[in-house]
Amino acid sequence: MTSSEKPIRVLVAGLGNMGRSHALAYHRNPGFEIVGLVNRSAVALPEELRGYEIHPRFEDALAELKPDLCSINTYSDTHADYAVMAFEAGCHVFVEKPLATTVADAERVVAAAGKHGRKLVIGYILRHHPSWMRLIAEARKLGPPYVFRMNLNQQSSGPTWETHKALMHTTSPIVDCGVHYVDVMCQITDARPVQVRGMGLRLSDDIAPDMYNYGHLQVMFEDGSVGWYEAGWGPMISETAFFVKDVMSPRGSVSIVMDPNVRSDDIDAHTKTSVIRVHNAETGPDGRFLKADEHLAMAGEPGHQDLCDLEQAYVLKAIRKDIDLTRHMNDAVQSLRICLAADESVRTGAPIFL
Repeated sequence: MTSSEKPIRVLVAGLGNMGRSHALAYHRNPGFEIVGLVNRSAVALPEELRGYEIHPRFEDALAELKPDLCSINTYSDTHADYAVMAFEAGCHVFVEKPLATTVADAERVVAAAGKHGRKLVIGYILRHHPSWMRLIAEARKLGPPYVFRMNLNQQSSGPTWETHKALMHTTSPIVDCGVHYVDVMCQITDARPVQVRGMGLRLSDDIAPDMYNYGHLQVMFEDGSVGWYEAGWGPMISETAFFVKDVMSPRGSVSIVMDPNVRSDDIDAHTKTSVIRVHNAETGPDGRFLKADEHLAMAGEPGHQDLCDLEQAYVLKAIRKDIDLTRHMNDAVQSLRICLAADESVRTGAPIFL
């Protein structure tokens, strides 16, 4: 930030895990000035954030404080309305994933960003992670067709299980986290998704009969690539089922090798890669592999808060440098479309053609 540039005045809505982390990122970055926080109820905050006033209603805080940027980290069913409200007030918007709970609402938000000439950045945190960027680059070198195998199962209890149960009122596990990993699939293959299938199961009497806390999706792409993503939440989820991040093609594979001692309730582990294993499928006349597997050690990886800092630094850059976010917004709608199609397939039992 140059001396002539004023800080971006930001209103942070939603003070759950991600909202608190983003608020800390704004607090620590001189390019931002927090003008207020929004949360419907009292909440414990890190010491650095305790000096900011907490407003109970987003609409009132938006009208009173007139921020330059709204950071929306509330439950998914409020994302679209809050984002459009912010654009109409002349604000830029950062919104946590998923962008909305329907494709129509996601498209409404993107249209509002264009109409009002404001920036829209969606919280696809893996896009700012150097190791995941390397994984995508290595996988693209292999060429299609691809097999994508990914999951993020979380064994949760106590307050974390309460949070997961609250999330499921508006967003299933395969949608909430799935948009990240489906987005990774779409960054690796440029092909259009053509069919989605989903299966889900209610594994707890603690959730409503129309909810499911375990699910997986399968997506087929126009180039023949296929993808699989699995997600489950709750005290019954196996730690053995925690982590698979694997891409295969006729030329080989790229995989994340996770530290076996890491648990699924460690939020930093959801993004850290430990080691990327690159396997070349080429064999010689004797049928044996010509190259040993290459292990790329990802030393000095960013933790959860570091990633939030990087993400909000990108928001600042997008505003200051007037970055064209068209592809970013379209990709967010695309990954949401796939995950919501999987959710529809779970509920109807039928494949969804895109």
